[in-house]
Amino acid sequence: MVNERVRCWNTKDPLYIRYHDEEWGTPLHDDKRLFELLILEGFQAGLSWELILKRREAMRKAFSGFDPEKIAKYTDKDVTRLMSNPEVIRNRAKILAAINNARMFKDITKTFGSFDAFVWSFVGGKPIDHALKDFSKMLSESEESQAMSRELKKMGFKFVGPTTCYSFIQGAGLVNDHLIHCFRYKQIRKQTKTNK
Repeated sequence: MVNERVRCWNTKDPLYIRYHDEEWGTPLHDDKRLFELLILEGFQAGLSWELILKRREAMRKAFSGFDPEKIAKYTDKDVTRLMSNPEVIRNRAKILAAINNARMFKDITKTFGSFDAFVWSFVGGKPIDHALKDFSKMLSESEESQAMSRELKKMGFKFVGPTTCYSFIQGAGLVNDHLIHCFRYKQIRKQTKTNK
């Protein structure tokens, strides 16, 4: 029955279907999960999101549950451990960026009170509804993702270009980029109107 629903993505991969149905585009306000998503989007650069989803559980385990406080304390020993783990994305620059970003995360929470407050400030605190009819109208970056990228880079974050930030914005539900014929589009619209 579930597979008969109309979705944005034409996929039969149960992992992708579950991600689409339960996570992608759903407004996210938990600091730790927002941090995890930003780090995973950085790891995804040049790779497929499918690969990230397949490795996500192993990455969570290897990166201390994506706890920014723990990752901020990582040493060269941890970098070596991660680089020798075949279950994670073994890209030294991305691993170092994740550690760096965990250290910068503290500054954002000090300045803005939470990572959530910082992130959602780029869309005025509520999701932007793009009401997309097809994927040809979907953006790869936006004014909001460009502004977020600029601010994050200014604060010392790495692997946070405007395209990566737009993928993050989509995943965290700062925009509703579900296609209008997708069953999740109306659910998310209803949810965001109810939460006002």
